[in-house]
Amino acid sequence: MTAPLLEVRGVRKEFPGVVALDEMHLDLHAGEVLAVVGENGAGKSTLMKILSGIHQPDAGEVRIDGERVLVGDPKHAQELGISIIHQEFNLIPDLTVAQNVFVGREPRRGRIFLDHRALVTMTRELLDRLHLPLDPNAQVGRLTVAQQQMVEIVKALSQDARVLIMDEPTAALNDAEVDVLHGLIRRFRDAGTGVIYISHRLEELKAISDRITVIRDGRFVDTLTTSAASLADVITRMVGRELPPASGPAEAPDAGRPVLSVRGLSTKALLRDVGFDLHEGEILGFAGLMGAGRTEVARALVGADPTTSGTIELHGRTVRIPDPATAARLGVGYLSEDRKHLGLILEQTVAENIALSSLARSFQTAGFVKRRSIASRAASAIDDLRIKTPSLGALVRNLSGGNQQKVVIAKWLVRDCEVLIFDEPTRGIDVGAKEEIYRLVRDLAAEGKAIIVISSELPEVLRLSHRVVVMSEGRVTGRLEARDATQESIMHLATLRAGAREELPEGAGSP
Repeated sequence: MTAPLLEVRGVRKEFPGVVALDEMHLDLHAGEVLAVVGENGAGKSTLMKILSGIHQPDAGEVRIDGERVLVGDPKHAQELGISIIHQEFNLIPDLTVAQNVFVGREPRRGRIFLDHRALVTMTRELLDRLHLPLDPNAQVGRLTVAQQQMVEIVKALSQDARVLIMDEPTAALNDAEVDVLHGLIRRFRDAGTGVIYISHRLEELKAISDRITVIRDGRFVDTLTTSAASLADVITRMVGRELPPASGPAEAPDAGRPVLSVRGLSTKALLRDVGFDLHEGEILGFAGLMGAGRTEVARALVGADPTTSGTIELHGRTVRIPDPATAARLGVGYLSEDRKHLGLILEQTVAENIALSSLARSFQTAGFVKRRSIASRAASAIDDLRIKTPSLGALVRNLSGGNQQKVVIAKWLVRDCEVLIFDEPTRGIDVGAKEEIYRLVRDLAAEGKAIIVISSELPEVLRLSHRVVVMSEGRVTGRLEARDATQESIMHLATLRAGAREELPEGAGSP
């Protein structure tokens, strides 16, 4: 094999109270896809931020073509031919898609005036190559999380990179969109670009990577040839233990009177006549392609988006939910897919975030905050969810993405809501932590909680759900019992156009 395009040797990085990387090693060759895997908090994102100039290493070295380099900042990284798609978005919400894609590199007329027509044309050509249904003139702040992920991908691929780093690029994409992205990556690889690919969807690794580097607790563990490695080999090296075999959902509970009943739910933007029932102890999965309306249903239920018609009943009583605070008081908790902006206060501590949803009800007396009680409940939640944090007082922004997600879950568990809506509960979470979240969701259902799980990963929906509601273009196109639900039957229903009269697959319920 030729000399590495990129080398990492003995890199160490410390943050206050945390050693994120220690004696880290990595080799990347031109024309290969190197997968980098590890549990949340293993140091993957920190390593990539060092390579892209966001952080500076405390020790060790980085070499490109055998020459030692110090990547001073992201602009310097681009000059060296290193481009990155971050797990957490790096977009300007008030600018358009086109302006974000070419920010700092805008085409100009006479070196002075912005050439808006050329900017839009160049962006549209990139979107067409990727088959992405985005408007170059759309404001990024108004896009969904999945659409913003697409903008990040287009932005990174618009640069001629020798090293392309992708940190969870497919977390918000459906299977068809993942296939398109993988095809584009292969073209980059065939042209001699070295690609570092980080993903918690381990099943992707066989399809896209040539080698797999495993890291654990900030240290290099092993590098495997993908074709010779089994998924069990990778997982064992990641977590340092064997995971129990995957299990499906428990037996569906007896369908008594619904805890939550929704009829005719509609919004101005998308939803049309959505209806379903949710029972005590039930896990109800919501499936569909991007833009189908799954998240919009959750937001309408908790009053985050206004509705134009429809009724919501809790235990047979019609309720009005004008805002999320009212939803929480009624015992309905929503774990948003956008944890960074809607689920956490990043500049507050782990303990403060866990107590946030229950502060007034459980942790205040006569206006005084009961900090000892907060610390006790937060410590218990950290143990239950195995949140990796140096202390209760650590700032949430310093945790890995997966551990931030666990803090969001802890916040609503402390609130003890009767109805819990999990929107993409394991996005950005590693395989070991996913099993913990699955166990937690099942345990909550066994305790009698009524649970909605929204997920873009069909295997996740199938593993957790007692029943599945499938949506397309803002409408419910079918309902499936767990015994009848397959990836094929769900995808058939998810691709039905609104108002279409197609024959449903055997076992599919009518809309």
